[in-house]
Order: sequence, then C-alpha cells, then structure tokens
Amino acid sequence: MFDIQTLQTNSENPTFYAILISVVLAIVLSSLIVITYDLTTRSLDRNHHFLQSMAMISIVATMVMQAVGDSLARGLGMLGALAIIRFRTTLRDPRNMTFMFASLAIGISCGAFGYTIATVGTIAFCIMAFVLRFSPFGKSESLTGDLRIVAYARPGLTSEIENIIKPFVSSFIMKEYRTRDKKVALETEYQYGKKIVTESEQQRLKEIFYDIKIRKDKDDLSLMNRLTEEEFVKQVKLKFTKIDRDL
Repeated sequence: MFDIQTLQTNSENPTFYAILISVVLAIVLSSLIVITYDLTTRSLDRNHHFLQSMAMISIVATMVMQAVGDSLARGLGMLGALAIIRFRTTLRDPRNMTFMFASLAIGISCGAFGYTIATVGTIAFCIMAFVLRFSPFGKSESLTGDLRIVAYARPGLTSEIENIIKPFVSSFIMKEYRTRDKKVALETEYQYGKKIVTESEQQRLKEIFYDIKIRKDKDDLSLMNRLTEEEFVKQVKLKFTKIDRDL
C-alpha cells in the first residue's frame, strides 16, 4: 500500500512519484493563494503577470529544493548559480510582497516534502487574508491629497485657513509654508478720459501646503468651494493621486 509518509523522509534521492506529488501540491496550493489574492485585494488594476508569477514561483522553489536535497555542495552550487540572476522588479505594496513570499514558502515546503506544513500554512494564510479583508483593517481609507492655498498675508492667516479646513477633513498637517511678494496695480484717477495706473508697493502673499485626508461624509469640491468664498484666498489647488482639480 502506498504510504505518503515515506516520501517526506526520502529527500536524498526522491522517486518520481514523490517529485510529482510535490509539484502538483505546490501548483494546487499556490493557485489557492492566487485566488485568495484576487478575491481580497481592493486594487482595480490587477497585474496579470504578477498573478502568474505567484502561481509559477512555487514550482521553481520546489524544483530548487528537490535539486539541492540534503547536499551541502548542491546548496552552495545552487546559491552561486542563482546569484547570477538579479531581480530588479520592485513590489511597492507590502501586501503583494507578502503573497509572493507565501507562494515561495509553499514551493520550499513542498520541495522539502513538508506537505503538512505547506497545506496547513496555506489554509491559515488564506483564512487570515479573508478575515483582514472584511475587518476594520481592510476598509477603504478616505481620500488623501495635497492642498495648496495661496492667500494674501494677514494676521492669523493659518488659523483662519485651518478652521475652514477642519470640518471637511479627518486629519491634516502643514508640510510647507512660503512667503512671496506680488506687485499690485492700482487705478488712481482719470485724466483726459484716460486711466492713470500706478503700481503700489509689493503685496505679500502666503503659499501654504497641507497633507489632508477628506472625511467620508464630505467631498473635495465642497472644501474647495468653501475656501474660494473667502476674499483673502487667491488660489486653491487640491491634488489626489488620480484627481487634479484647480479653482
């Protein structure tokens, strides 16, 4: 009678059936990881190459582990061979990196004939991914953006602006503050039907930059309209990752 336990201890010279079971199990478990990622991610732009890589990297890890076995010489040789390959792809999302590492761990476990470890670990990982997806940690955040305000200098300017901003945002922080001068032309009088325009002294402007997070019950357009209602505000610009509105 076929006993799967014998496969987990014979790592020096694995049989064909042992290799076959390891590869098939790696494919099944990594596919489960890919399905879990697809169902739990909030990203609308799914990179199909990334999904394919998650499914295939477990097979590569299985082959490497079975090729090395318990041989130290093979391990050092494989390390030198893999050092030639340079991986330049960057995963900006730590969650994507975690899923890729999980698929790699499946391949390593299956290649080392740790079928129980691979199966239990994959199930636990997938369950945790679904729990976090529907927990408060998985809820979508408010819109976060850069707010730029240009206003005429006056006492207590920043306090006035921040009092206007507060009802529309859940949090904000001033990240930059600039002062610049602007010449303002004034009409003084009429002479022979023509306007005589003189230039006043330079008028000081303040340019303030905030990082803000819009409240879920508010919208960015309401905030911008409220700011532009103030006479001392000259220009308002609110920029999100994929939204750029200017008033």
